[in-house]
Amino acid sequence: MEGVVVCGREFSYELLERVRSVVAECPELSRSALARQVCQWVDWKSPNGRWQEMSCRVALRRLEGRGLIELPPAKVQIPRGGGGRRDVQLEAVATAVSGSVEEIEGLELVVVNNRRLSALWNHLVGQHHYLGAGPLVGAQLRYLIASEHGYLGALAFSASAWQLAARDRWIAWSGAARQANLRRVVCNSRLLILPWVEVKNLASKVLALCVRRLGQDWEQLYGERPLLVETYVERGRFTGACYRAANWQWVGTTAGRGRQDRQCRRALPVKDVYVYALHPQSKALLCRAPAGRVLVRSQGQARRQGEARDWAEEEFGQVRLGDERLRKRLLVLARDFYARPQANIPQACGGNRARSKAAYRWLGHPAVKMQELLASHYQATARRVASEAVVLAVQDTTSFNYSQHAALEGAGPIGVTSHGGGAMGILMHDTMVYTTSGLPLGLIDVQVWARDPGQSGKAARRHELPIEAKESSKWLQSFGAAAALQAQCAQTTVVSVGDREADLYELFALALREKEQPKLLVRAHTDRVLAEGQGRLWEQVQAQAVCATQVVQVPRRRQQPARRATLAVRFAEVHLSPPRRHAKLPVLQLWAVLAQEVDAPAGVEPLEWMLLTTMEVSSAEQALEKLQWYTKRWNIEVFHRTLKSGCRIEERQLATVARIENCLAVDLVVAWRIVHLTMLGRQTPDLPCTVFFEEHEWKALYAFVHRSRAKVPTQAPPLREAMRVVASLGGFLGRKSDGEPGTKSLWLGLQRLDDIAACWLAFLPDAPLHKETCPVSRNPRYG
Repeated sequence: MEGVVVCGREFSYELLERVRSVVAECPELSRSALARQVCQWVDWKSPNGRWQEMSCRVALRRLEGRGLIELPPAKVQIPRGGGGRRDVQLEAVATAVSGSVEEIEGLELVVVNNRRLSALWNHLVGQHHYLGAGPLVGAQLRYLIASEHGYLGALAFSASAWQLAARDRWIAWSGAARQANLRRVVCNSRLLILPWVEVKNLASKVLALCVRRLGQDWEQLYGERPLLVETYVERGRFTGACYRAANWQWVGTTAGRGRQDRQCRRALPVKDVYVYALHPQSKALLCRAPAGRVLVRSQGQARRQGEARDWAEEEFGQVRLGDERLRKRLLVLARDFYARPQANIPQACGGNRARSKAAYRWLGHPAVKMQELLASHYQATARRVASEAVVLAVQDTTSFNYSQHAALEGAGPIGVTSHGGGAMGILMHDTMVYTTSGLPLGLIDVQVWARDPGQSGKAARRHELPIEAKESSKWLQSFGAAAALQAQCAQTTVVSVGDREADLYELFALALREKEQPKLLVRAHTDRVLAEGQGRLWEQVQAQAVCATQVVQVPRRRQQPARRATLAVRFAEVHLSPPRRHAKLPVLQLWAVLAQEVDAPAGVEPLEWMLLTTMEVSSAEQALEKLQWYTKRWNIEVFHRTLKSGCRIEERQLATVARIENCLAVDLVVAWRIVHLTMLGRQTPDLPCTVFFEEHEWKALYAFVHRSRAKVPTQAPPLREAMRVVASLGGFLGRKSDGEPGTKSLWLGLQRLDDIAACWLAFLPDAPLHKETCPVSRNPRYG
């Protein structure tokens, strides 16, 4: 039997049996002593070398709650403070103080490290902070604010929230990275300035002093330096001005839920979430997922990554949802969705009521979250990326229209419908990684959100807001995901690619901040001012001589047919001056590549691309290379079309946006796989079709098409040939002018092939019948 994972640790059934034996042999053993023994058995230590007894006790209680072990009876606890009130030295507390912070002499932070200071801290915070003195959660560090006048207030830092949507979007980390690095995020859980202390700017000054020494103090106490600090400011009670003055970043709001809100009642006040990075590369470091052995469970056995049975386990096998049954249901849904991409959920489940009900219950389960589902796919993408020299991380935004689904809870405005009314739905910003030849390797970042109808008019004051408070921050978050990928795949050059909407000065400044950052390639939108009075961007590059010409294939768009366009290419090194509203940002050293179409057809607007990149461009070959890379950006639009038309995500009839997101997580991977197969057949046509299809599937395909078992080849046909046959089931005619099959004919053909293969297994007595039905392509060697 397989083990169970609790509190991030795996407890094998041999270990559980050992715990049962110890409890049976020594019933007088305390729970603390038992936890200490278990820590020693599994070498469970904190970074500072101490046994993780408290975490182990929590894990043992959870195992007991699941009925896997039985713990000794808990000892009777004597309530704290029951022996009488400890004397508190209040004479050291400041009396009425006013003025400015510059007038406060001897301002410093004192670590609470003895009983006397602890009693004073508890008294001050318990009496004057609206949340009281605690208890604080997990690891903690407390300070008193001292001065020549006496103590002016207190602070506390403790363990961070396990899940916090606003923070997690800002960091853009995977579930595996969050589990590994959450201990390096701490929470400023208390900040108190005594009511009679009226000193201007004191709170922001104290916060500035605190973040300078917090890393060292925390590392000395717990053996690991934190990378990020978070805090929550209750709306209506506080403004958060002191945090903003101390350069903390607002990243969003809470949902009004606490740690114990299992029923999603959202009964708590909404709070603003602020963060402060203690390291210039905090995001990239927090996004690093642990390397080494990762277990994937299947059929009751622990498997290594490379032993996945099929594509579903390869992409979703590492998902951790707290319950093995939830993970198994995910694999079933992924296979069903891939087998019938255009079907609704009951149809995808084969019309089985019990199976359909299980799918809907899974989509609404509180433990199922979109980012947790995609974390495993992100890691599978990283494994594929590691074998490439250069990859393109293309990011783009799309929207899903649910205006016809009036009962959907949580949707927001996304634009205007063709009838002039307001369209409702959700938006998605995703990053797909491609090889330089255009083969999609998988997703590394997906951001989904619904606009708040009450925030209409926000665009009019966009210049007044920091980029973190605008939707434009999506580009920076996706770049952070590319940085995390770069950190995982040090031998691969990651190039982040964006269209004109990504022409953000802050994004280029971020990309140039560190040498280890991914490269950046963006189509320019703004004719920016150059530094040192050198004019403007377009004028400077157009003045350069044509270095080369390039022919590119322009896809069909609306009423314009596809065509081949000839582009004249120029390049130049440029130094961009920061906008006036961002005067503190540095001058940017970039390279610009300008491609302008010559001899465009009549009535067609000529192509013109001004590309900005952080990569050096000093020759015509390098300029053409960057231009060729940018043409691969169109592939993400093909992926979005496959997601909407092939998987029909906009037609999913689910009650809430949260359920839509969970369903979208599965559909995203299914859509990627369809596009992956399409491109693989074009780029590697001579591979045997067994990289994607099992033996009974391709044999059933050829027997059905030729209406004879005698026409079935003895050898597996090439992948391109098998794909064209599958596409013929979806309406592909295969004429000379048709080119290669596209994603639409392929997903329609795959849907029919699943039924054909099922009939082959059911009606042929000599067919290798499987113990369980599995839709198209369960072979792990799918490319």
